[in-house]
Amino acid sequence: MKMLQIKPSVFMFKTCQEFVDAYDIKDSDLVITNKYIYDPFFGKMGLKCHVLYQEEYGLGEPSDEMAEAIYAAMPKNVKRIIAIGGGTIIDISKLYALKNVSPILDLYDRKMDIIKDKELVLVPTTCGTGSEVTNISILELKSRHTKLGLAVDELYADSAVMIPELLTGLPFKFFATSSVDALIHAFESSLSPKATPYTKLFGYKAIELILKGYLEIAKKGEDARIPLLGDFLIASNYAGIAFGNAGCAAVHAMSYPLGGTYHVPHGEANYAIFTEVFKTYQKMNPNGAIKDFDAFVANIIGCKPDNVYDELEKLLNKVIQRKPLHEYGVTKEDIDTFTDNVMTKQGRLMANNYVELDAAKVKEIYNALY
Repeated sequence: MKMLQIKPSVFMFKTCQEFVDAYDIKDSDLVITNKYIYDPFFGKMGLKCHVLYQEEYGLGEPSDEMAEAIYAAMPKNVKRIIAIGGGTIIDISKLYALKNVSPILDLYDRKMDIIKDKELVLVPTTCGTGSEVTNISILELKSRHTKLGLAVDELYADSAVMIPELLTGLPFKFFATSSVDALIHAFESSLSPKATPYTKLFGYKAIELILKGYLEIAKKGEDARIPLLGDFLIASNYAGIAFGNAGCAAVHAMSYPLGGTYHVPHGEANYAIFTEVFKTYQKMNPNGAIKDFDAFVANIIGCKPDNVYDELEKLLNKVIQRKPLHEYGVTKEDIDTFTDNVMTKQGRLMANNYVELDAAKVKEIYNALY
C-alpha cells in the first residue's frame, strides 16, 4: 500500500521579489495570472516573460471553454508555465504543461496521449485549493453541465511555491470560500478509506490550523486573519497533500452539479453540502474511524463529539454563511438530476466515502439541504 506521495518540491518565499530572483523568470516563461494580482506584485519588476490574464478569456470557475480560449492565445515556444492565482488559474494551467491539450473534452475523456513536455510552477494566491501539490485538474464541462476531474501524474507541478505576501490582497469573502474548501479537503481525506497515518498527519494538522484561525476570527473579527495568513496558506498546502493522496469524497461529488448548474463558487458549493454529509456518516457508522475524528474536532472547537457538526456549522457560519439549496435556484426536479449525476459521473470521488452512500441516501441529503 502506498502511504504518501509528495511530488512537487515545495518552496516558501516571504516576498514576490525573492521568488522572481530565485526562479530567474525570462522570455521563455509564460505566466498565467490575473491582472489585479500581477500589476501590484510584479508589474514594476519589468519581467520579460509572456503574460496571459485569465479574466480576458472567461470569468468564474474554470471551464473547458476558458481553457480552450487561453490555450489558443498561448505562445507555443515557451518552456515553463508559471501559474500565479487561485484554483481557476492553477487547475487550468496544469493542462498547459502537456504536449496535447485541445480539444479539452477529448483530453478529459482520455482520447489523447497524456505527455508532459514543459516545466510547471504553481503559485497559489488563495488559501483553499491545495491544487499546487495535487495531480488533479477540475473543470466545468459546459456542454455537459457538470464538473469533472482529470487526475494523472503528468499534472503534478515541478515546484509548488508559497508566498504569504500574495494573500494580503485577498478580500475576506474569497478568503472564507477558499479556506473552507481547504477545511473540507482535510475532513474528507481524513475519513477516506485510502487515508494512511501519513495523510492523516497533514489532514489533522490542516484542520487544527484552520479551525483555530476561525475561532480567532469569530472572536476578534475579519482582520484577525491577517497575521494568520501564513498559517492558512500552509494549512491549505497540508490539506492538498492529504486529499491528493487519500482523495475527496461525497461532499465534492455532490457539490459539482450545484456549481456546474448554478455557477456557485467552489468553496461555497462545498460548504452547502458539507455538514449534512458528515452528519449522515455519523448516523450510519458512529463507532468507526469517525469516532476518534469527531473527538479531535470537538476538542478544538470546545464541544461534545455527539453534536460536533451542529457546533462546527455555528462556527463556520461566522466566517461564511451556509445557504439552503433553494436559495441558489435549485428546484425539487434538480435533486433527481443531481443525484443521477453523482451516481453515474462521480464514481472516482464516491469511492472515497467513509460509508457507502447509495442513490437514495444521496437524494435524502439533498432534500435535507433543500
